[in-house]
Amino acid sequence: MESNDKAIEVLKTAILLERRGKAFYSQAARQTESKSAKKIFEMMAEEEDEHIEFLTNQFKNYIEHHEFLKTNDHHEEDEAVMEILSEDVKKEISAAGFEAAAISAAIDFENRAISVYSTRAEEATDPKEKEMYKMLADWEKGHHHLLYKLNEDLKEQIWNDNNFWPF
Repeated sequence: MESNDKAIEVLKTAILLERRGKAFYSQAARQTESKSAKKIFEMMAEEEDEHIEFLTNQFKNYIEHHEFLKTNDHHEEDEAVMEILSEDVKKEISAAGFEAAAISAAIDFENRAISVYSTRAEEATDPKEKEMYKMLADWEKGHHHLLYKLNEDLKEQIWNDNNFWPF
């Protein structure tokens, strides 16, 4: 496969991945009964929208000009807001309920995105393409970190709430 074909194929994969993520987070936001979980899922869906827009612009430019746009600094999540929401989520949901299952599934989505972006960042020879996928991988790693930490805290909560300790 030529370099151009590979670049286009990865961009298509990335856009599809982000659209699926948005659909997943939007559905999770609609289904949850937790106000805090709803806010987290809505924020994640909005982030996926930003990724879709960014990648779509890159795709259009690449098709027209056979080059990638310069990557600007991406939006930084307000970590303080996310931490507060995470604490509220832990109070509002069951570690064995729908929201916890959705968080676990979301981790898988983020892992897939990290893998796609990191792999392409390593393979790419175009410096702008390399920079773009590195930035996207880092952005997804931020999402993963938040979700992973929340999931671990929820696991600990169910462990403690159900007296699973052997001593």
